[in-house]
Amino acid sequence: MGFKPIFEYFCTALNLTAVIDTLQIKTTKTSHPRLAETDFNNLPFGKIYTDHMFVADFEDGEWKNFEIMPYGEIQMSPAISALHYGQAIFEGMKAYRLPNGEISVFRANKNLERFNISADRMAMPTLPEEIFMQAVSSLIALDKGWVPSQENYSLYLRPVMFATDTSLGVRASDTYKFVLLATPTGPYYNKALKVKIETKYTRANEGGVGYAKTAGNYARSLYPFAQAQKEGFDQLIWTDSATHNYVEESGAANLMFVIDGKIVTAAVGETILNGITRDTLIALAKNKGIEVEERKVSVAEIIEGIKNGSLTEAFAVGTAATVTQIGEIGFEGELYKLSDVSERTISTSLAKELNDIRYGLKDDEFGWNWIV
Repeated sequence: MGFKPIFEYFCTALNLTAVIDTLQIKTTKTSHPRLAETDFNNLPFGKIYTDHMFVADFEDGEWKNFEIMPYGEIQMSPAISALHYGQAIFEGMKAYRLPNGEISVFRANKNLERFNISADRMAMPTLPEEIFMQAVSSLIALDKGWVPSQENYSLYLRPVMFATDTSLGVRASDTYKFVLLATPTGPYYNKALKVKIETKYTRANEGGVGYAKTAGNYARSLYPFAQAQKEGFDQLIWTDSATHNYVEESGAANLMFVIDGKIVTAAVGETILNGITRDTLIALAKNKGIEVEERKVSVAEIIEGIKNGSLTEAFAVGTAATVTQIGEIGFEGELYKLSDVSERTISTSLAKELNDIRYGLKDDEFGWNWIV
C-alpha cells in the first residue's frame, strides 16, 4: 500500500491535517459534517455550502499556502483593498453526478480561461492551471457526497479572488486570496421570465470591464434590477450604453433569440461576457445544422419580430440559469408576449442535448466533461 496512502488514511480517520497532491495541499476535515442533515429536495441557489472550501494566498509574487479547510468565516482586516477599490473577480461552474456515479465538471478549462482574462483586466495575478484544476478536483474528492443525483440538480462551484492589501491608497494590491466554494443547487428558475428592456441604466460600457466577471459589474446592476422588480418584472434586458438601441445581456446571462428559424445573439466584446453556456449552445446548434448569427441585435428588430411572428423564441443562457425561457418582454410601457414554451423547438432541443451531455446520458463528442 505504501507509506503515503497509509499516512493519509490515518490522518483522515483521525481528522488530522494531511499534506496531499503535487501542490502540497494541506487538508483538514470538518469535525461537524452537515451532509446528513441537508435536505436535497430543498436547495435554494447559493445558500447551502458543502463542508469544506479551498483557499490559497498570493504573496511575494507567487501562489502559496494551499489548503482545504472546513467551510466558514475567514478573518480579514476591514482595510483590505478589495472592499475599498473593488479588485474582486469570480467564476461559476458546475459538477454533475453521472449515471455510473462518477463526478464530471463541465468545461472547467473555459472557466479558468475566463477567470484569468478577468484577472488580467483587473490588474490581478492569473491563476496557473495546475492550481485551479487541483483545487477543483481535491475539493470535489473530499465533498463528493454533496453532488446531487436528481435531474436538473448539480454542485455549483464558485472560484473567487480578491485583493487583501491593508494599506489605503488607489493602486493594485500586492496580495490576494483565492477561495473555491461549493454549493449544491437545483434549477435556478422554474418558469418563463417576464423581462424589461432597460433604456436608462447600463450594465457595461465600451472601454470598461463588461467582459470581466468582476464584482462591480453586478453591483451596478442591482438598483435598476430592484426597480424593475417593483414594476413586476423578473429580470432586465440590458442595452448598449451609447444609444440603448441594441440588446446585450439579460440580467447576468447571455441572450438568444430565434428569428426566422435562426439563432441570433449579440456578438461578444468589451461590454458582453463571453458566456460558456452561450459558446456551448452555439457549438451544439451548428452541429445540428442550425444557422447562428452573432451580431448586433436591435431593440427595434426584437419588437418588430414579436409583432410579425418572425421571432418565435427568446431565452437567457448562463451557468446558473442554463437555458431560461423568456415569456414576456416589456418595452416603453408595452408588454409583448412570446410563443408558449411548449411550442418552442430549437431552444428546448438544445437545452435537452446540453443536459444529456452534462449528465452523461449521451456521448460527449466534444470532450467537454472532465471526470474528477
